Amino acid sequence: MFKTMKNAWQVPEIRKKLLYTLFIIIIFRIGSVITVPFLDTSVVSEWMDKSATGGNFLEYLNIITGGALSKATIFSLSITPYINASIIIQLLTYAIPPLERLSQEGETGRKILNKITAYVAVGLSAFMSFAYYLTLKNSMGAVKYTTGGQGVFAAFVIILSLIAGTSIVVWLGNRVDNKGIGNGISIILFAGIIARFPTDVGTLITLTKETPQKYFFVSLGILVLFIAMIAFIVFMNASERRIPIQYAKRVVGRKQYGGQSSFIPVKVCMSGVMPIIFAMSFMSLPSTLALFKQPVADITAEGVTGGQKFYYHFIHFFSTQSYGYAVLYFILIIAFNYFYVAMQYNPIEIANNLRQNNGGIPGIRPGKPTSDFIQRVLSKITLVGAFFLGVIAILPIFLTHIDSNLSSLSMGGTSILIVVSVAIETVRTLESHLMMRHHKGFLE
Repeated sequence: MFKTMKNAWQVPEIRKKLLYTLFIIIIFRIGSVITVPFLDTSVVSEWMDKSATGGNFLEYLNIITGGALSKATIFSLSITPYINASIIIQLLTYAIPPLERLSQEGETGRKILNKITAYVAVGLSAFMSFAYYLTLKNSMGAVKYTTGGQGVFAAFVIILSLIAGTSIVVWLGNRVDNKGIGNGISIILFAGIIARFPTDVGTLITLTKETPQKYFFVSLGILVLFIAMIAFIVFMNASERRIPIQYAKRVVGRKQYGGQSSFIPVKVCMSGVMPIIFAMSFMSLPSTLALFKQPVADITAEGVTGGQKFYYHFIHFFSTQSYGYAVLYFILIIAFNYFYVAMQYNPIEIANNLRQNNGGIPGIRPGKPTSDFIQRVLSKITLVGAFFLGVIAILPIFLTHIDSNLSSLSMGGTSILIVVSVAIETVRTLESHLMMRHHKGFLE
């Protein structure tokens, strides 16, 4: 990795792309500290520290945005609306025929789908901005002006600032795609999560200074665990199952075609972090209800109804402090992983393409037996990848059972997975640029 970065830096063209990407990240981080007008940011930070815990949606947003949500900045929503819009459009692509046709039209269709995704992202950002404003006004009490014309103007400015912030972040991501290195949206997401890491490290250092005899070994264990997780993620990202392919020989005139051997690479972790994002969004919804309607403090108190007891147990089940949360979270990751792989991979289409190109899997008959064989391989590989994602996602959750002060690390596994995956993909992009740069042409 470091050798690749060194070699890339020596090439002027690639160095310009790297500097441009770094410039975009700096702009993103500057925007992440500019606060929205008409808000008391100290009230927002205090309320988020108390309420955005237990795996609710606000904690998820705060981690994704690098803490911008707790500071009430113009980039509070960051890239989240665009990610949600991408997921929605991707799912609708398989359900709506016109969108499916666009996805098959190559570069032109991809550009149209990107425009549709951007419009949907703006609509989602408007909805999320309005919901966040209501939370700021009603739950936090952080809005300075709430009545009369001043209240209407303040609401308009706050909502518009959040929408504009999301639009700027999406535009910055597109700039990276055009003139920088790597996927722009992934780079923005990477920068936001990385910005959160010093806060988590600072929490561990503070706890170690206050009670060194307790937290020294805990901090050391967490450090070893995270290094092991990074190594495991890198290994699993590079792992793949290769299905051998043999092409039949055929003679056309005096020339012989085919006869070579190849393979179909099936990555163990082909769905990436998407199943975790799906499962996290689903699991965060029940705990988010508690932000608007808190359960009773004591269910054994006199006068507590059966409905209040049910709501209390329901909310506590979906807290990261619950073992049931971890189990259900793990199951949902496996389910969503199978769902996402089923959308990406079509064994019947692969089998038909092999038959049309006179190719086949040794020992497997063409047609349905080939598609069935590919489906069996996919099912086994998907299960391994799903277990990998599930373990990475739930492992840090158990840290909260060691000590409640470690609750900020409850989503650390997902963060590390996103960061490492984006870093690996960016390095691969650099390597491809270097390979193109050093490729010899016909005249050399």
